[in-house]
Amino acid sequence: MQYLWWAVQEIDQNRRQKETGEKLLMLACEEYNVSVDFYWAPLLVESNADHPSKHKTNERIVDVESIEKHAKNWINADVLVFNSYLWWTRRAFKILHGSLENSKQYNVVDSHQAYDMVLKKWAKWLHGYVNHTRTQTYFMSMTATHQSGKEWGMNGDESCWNETMPVTKDGFWESGSDSKMMRILESRLNKLKEKGVNVQLVNITQLTQYRKDAHPSIHRLYNYPLTATQLNNPSSYADCTHWCVPGVPDVWNELLLAYILRGDK
Repeated sequence: MQYLWWAVQEIDQNRRQKETGEKLLMLACEEYNVSVDFYWAPLLVESNADHPSKHKTNERIVDVESIEKHAKNWINADVLVFNSYLWWTRRAFKILHGSLENSKQYNVVDSHQAYDMVLKKWAKWLHGYVNHTRTQTYFMSMTATHQSGKEWGMNGDESCWNETMPVTKDGFWESGSDSKMMRILESRLNKLKEKGVNVQLVNITQLTQYRKDAHPSIHRLYNYPLTATQLNNPSSYADCTHWCVPGVPDVWNELLLAYILRGDK
C-alpha cells in the first residue's frame, strides 16, 4: 500500500535502496532486512487502468480472467495488503471476452457485478497460489470522498476545500461510499475463510467518513494545466478523494501494524 511506502521512506536515505518500474516501486532497507513494494493494479485483474499515469478514460474495461500478469509479483511476499475500491465507482464496466490487445467482444455489467466477478477471480488465485502458512494477507476497506458539502451542512457547491475540522455528526456517511460494495467484499472474504484462507479486513471506512478536513484539497501537484475557471473557483478542483497528507494514513499504518504484530494469518 502507498501509505506503507511513505512509512518506510522515513528510514535514513543512506540506509535504503529504491527501484522503480512501470507498475512497481520497491524500497529496501538492508539494515532491517525489509522491503516494501507498491504495485499498481487498481482493478486487481488486467484492465485499461493498468498504466500508472495513462489511464484517464470515460469507460472502464476489465479482463476478468487475466490476473496472473499482476499476481505473479505478489506470490512470495511475507505480507500482502490489497486495496481496490475507488476505481469501481462507475455505473458500468465492460467485461472482455479475450485479451485487451485482441478482443473487441464484451458484456456490459453494473459496477457491483463487475466487482464481485473480479473478487471471485482474485480469491480463487489467492487460494491456489499463496502459501498461507507463511503469508499474512490483508484487505483495506474503502475510504470516503468528500465532494458535497451539503452532506455536512454547507450551502451551495462547497467541497472539502478550506475545511479544517472533522464532521462531528455521529455515524456520518457520505454518498460516495457504497455500502453494497463493502458487503460484496466481506462476502468474498468470508467464503475464503471457509476454505481455510484468512484474509483480514482492515476496516478504515467509518473513521475516514468524518475527516472532510484531511484531503490534499488544492495543495497538490496536478499533471495538467488548471483552467481559468478552476483557478477562480478553488472548490471546483480541490482533491477531496485522496489522502496524500500526514495524519489519516498514519492511523491506517498503526492499525495495519497492530494486525501484523498480532500475527493474524
